[in-house]
Amino acid sequence: EIKTTVVYPATEKHLQKYLRQEVHLIRETWEDYKNITLPFIQSQSFSIQWVYNILEKKAEADRIIHENPDPCNGFVLVPDFKWNQNQLDDLYLIALVHRREVKSLRDLTAEHLPLLRNILQEGKEAIAKRFGVPGSQLRIYLHYRPSYYHLHVHFTALGYDAPGSSVERAHLLADVIDNLAMDSMYYQKRALSFALRADELLLKKFQEAGRV
Repeated sequence: EIKTTVVYPATEKHLQKYLRQEVHLIRETWEDYKNITLPFIQSQSFSIQWVYNILEKKAEADRIIHENPDPCNGFVLVPDFKWNQNQLDDLYLIALVHRREVKSLRDLTAEHLPLLRNILQEGKEAIAKRFGVPGSQLRIYLHYRPSYYHLHVHFTALGYDAPGSSVERAHLLADVIDNLAMDSMYYQKRALSFALRADELLLKKFQEAGRV
């Protein structure tokens, strides 16, 4: 059995993403985020209209596994495009929050704990009910850096070596909740690590700043 992923139409960005390249591990302080990463994000035109289409049920409404409609602490749970739902070995779902101003791990404070706890609890319950997979067999995490800047949480089968589940990118949701419960400003204080490919413009920005 062979599983393939087809990207169409494929842009130059897609082509570069799948080429094997040299990578560098970045250790981003809060100052780096404010002075390098955030200005870079704001200067780029990353379209996330597809996320809003799902949240507004203009697309994929029939694929929604669970929804908490609360505009502040709610979310939508949908299967990831990488999972065909024919088997549970590579189970992969995404929780997309309704709030649009929360972009990534760096934005989270204790204010978001009700939202994050809803995702953790309701997400596990919905997956157990629909697919029969208990919470103890799920890896539930956020990416930093994320591939798109609208807060979302990954739910994957624990036995599946999912792309982006490595230690330099994945942050377990349960750990994020505990960290914020201890210190509301935890993710505005600590350094975060992530890998950048040699051709990425953000790497150049860190190099120019003498941070690599």
